[in-house]
Amino acid sequence: MRTRITLACTECKQRNYNTTKDKKTHPDRMEVSKYCRFCKRHTTHKETK
Repeated sequence: MRTRITLACTECKQRNYNTTKDKKTHPDRMEVSKYCRFCKRHTTHKETK
């Protein structure tokens, strides 16, 4: 079953992206490099609650 997660920028702490992931195959927190429109550059985004 896929669950909805929110990705937040590690630099400005803004929550920018909503996505889904499979908890069975990826039990730990997700970390992705994505574009932050507040920082105006690519930064690391981590999964939040």
